[in-house]
Amino acid sequence: MDITDFYDTFFEEAEELLADMERHLLELDVDNPDPEQLNAIFRTAHSIKGGAGTFGFEALQNTTHLFENLLDHARHGELKLRRDIVDTFLETKDMLNDQLTAYRNGEEPDQEAFERICKTLRQLALEEIGNNLEGPGPAAAPATKPQEPASAPEAETPPQAETAPTTEAPAGEQLLIALLGVSEENRALLVEELEQFGTIHRRSGDESRYEVVLETTTSADDIESVMCFIIEPEQIETSTVLAGQSSAEATEPRAQQPTPAQTEPAEQSAATAPAAEAPAPAKAGPAIEPPEQPPADPKKPAGKPAAKPKPKAGAESSSIRVSVEKVDQIINLVGELIITQSMLDQTVSELDGVTNGALINGMSLLQRNARDLQESVMSIRMIPMDFVFSRFPRVVRETSSKLGKEIELCTEGESTELDKSLTERIIDPLTHLVRNSLDHGIELPEEREAAGKPRRGKLTLSARHQGGNIIIEVIDDGAGLNRDRLLAKARESGLNVSDSMTDDEVWQLIFAAGFSTAKEVTDVSGRGVGMDVVKRNIQSLGGHVQIMSTPGQGTTIRIVLPLTLAILDGMSIKVGQEIFILPLSTVLQSLQPTKDDLYEMAGQDLVLRIRDEYLPVVAVHEAMDVADAQTDPLQSIAVIVQGEGRRYALLVEELIGQQQVVVKNLETNYRKVPGVSAATILGDGSVALILDIPGLHQLSLSKKDAQGPRSRAPKKAPLSPTEVDLS
Repeated sequence: MDITDFYDTFFEEAEELLADMERHLLELDVDNPDPEQLNAIFRTAHSIKGGAGTFGFEALQNTTHLFENLLDHARHGELKLRRDIVDTFLETKDMLNDQLTAYRNGEEPDQEAFERICKTLRQLALEEIGNNLEGPGPAAAPATKPQEPASAPEAETPPQAETAPTTEAPAGEQLLIALLGVSEENRALLVEELEQFGTIHRRSGDESRYEVVLETTTSADDIESVMCFIIEPEQIETSTVLAGQSSAEATEPRAQQPTPAQTEPAEQSAATAPAAEAPAPAKAGPAIEPPEQPPADPKKPAGKPAAKPKPKAGAESSSIRVSVEKVDQIINLVGELIITQSMLDQTVSELDGVTNGALINGMSLLQRNARDLQESVMSIRMIPMDFVFSRFPRVVRETSSKLGKEIELCTEGESTELDKSLTERIIDPLTHLVRNSLDHGIELPEEREAAGKPRRGKLTLSARHQGGNIIIEVIDDGAGLNRDRLLAKARESGLNVSDSMTDDEVWQLIFAAGFSTAKEVTDVSGRGVGMDVVKRNIQSLGGHVQIMSTPGQGTTIRIVLPLTLAILDGMSIKVGQEIFILPLSTVLQSLQPTKDDLYEMAGQDLVLRIRDEYLPVVAVHEAMDVADAQTDPLQSIAVIVQGEGRRYALLVEELIGQQQVVVKNLETNYRKVPGVSAATILGDGSVALILDIPGLHQLSLSKKDAQGPRSRAPKKAPLSPTEVDLS
């Protein structure tokens, strides 16, 4: 068997484990750490170490071994946590990530970085707990020295004498661990693992039921969690056996034969423990030494049943890992199926319903099934926003520390789902927006106190569904945007601005290339590079950015994205002989305009009045150069659409209907076309363009500008220049 076949599985699982480790480290309360969190971090390092050892990834195995030992001291209360120690743990996690990436790429990790992190961990252990973290590492010479005291009983007498009073009390407690239906190979691994947790007094049984009596101060819950990396929780049964008590009289009675080993006195058990642990440093990956850590025992009873791991294991056993490429291939095939179904549906619609009733009914059933199939397949690619949000506690922690600010991060809507391709591409823009809010938005603690605010600022990341879109917001309670300062900076940068610009237009200035209001350049921001890229990247995803800001209260940056880039619900419209698609999520309503609703502006501009709101009119035939189209607005249909937070009235000739369309990237297959976001294939095999609402408006304005200067002065009452925004 080629063990490299399992590399990808190990890399994916290790990445998930490291992500969980970072989350737990960031959530740790250093003053009162949660034992469950410390245990979870320890188990993560232990699991990665085991996998790394299996595949021969020595640097990863050795680093996690040293890290694991430190974590064990922390979870047993021997290492008092501080913020700088947690920072070191986070640095170690980053190093493990780098090593993992190197092995994934078929390379060896950076040896200098490996030696540096090992030295850091050893130094931390030496300073905080007086332990040199014996075991494998980059330095060969120190690794041999710790074995010298092991051969001299006199050298180890003082520490044994110190720990004896604390280990004697729980030494009489033994765990009866039964392995059910475990193969001989896995059984050997488990027994070897159990030896690291204490002294084994008896082992007996067969594959159906194999029993081990273990004397340990480690809780049954912790032992079961480690063993669950090899077998399922339902294959483990644990119970407590007190000294002098037979296994048949255990806390959970079982029919078995008592053995003399179970009646050994506590003193004898304590005496045999060092003998079992002595060879550990000579092993190629010694585990931690739980028997010497009694403080954890009073907090957790030993005989706790393995009830909690079961749901997790059940969830894991009911899922499979599938590569993204396979999912994408299925989505593409479903897309082609929908196109074929549309073609058949169009053909069947032309047949006589009386003579072809069965065929029409069958097509209706096919349409429903195809849609259900599409929705099911698309749901496979949908992942919760927690995948994105989980990266930001670390960003906020480190950035706020650099800036000398106190900032609390809150997240809302973590379970909101988004297409996987979108989540991966939104991380960088969102990171830049978060860092920008931390740097420019939230004030220093002293400034906040002077303004009557709490010293601790608040940054909120939220996500929610709205129609066919997902709304992601970055909200801070900082100083807000300063209109006058933005306008002044824009004039200095040579941008064409005026005092009559709306707040929304002024806020959008921060997305101009090279624009920055930072007083000085730092490693966080200030170079004017990034915000324009953020907007461009979000627009490339079919989304847009909105900004709402209140001076002194804070700023909200809203990102609006489609739920998926593969298939969308659209409305087919006809202009001349051309068919276009409007994303259904952008369509608000349609109506037949009357003469009283239309106001003609100088420069051939039109606005449509609807419920006391004046909307710019965009004639699709003019913007897209469609020949032989209806040019009379009164004979057209006005479709009210929304894009980038603004509303427009599109003039079209006919509404054909609603349909599901498969999105095809136009830039990949042809080139970028102004006013067009993508294309699709219709039921008759022809290509229809999917319109980009904001781009279409800009295209219309640019064509009118080319024809001559426009004026905003009203040609027809009752409008005033301030009532209408045609920019």
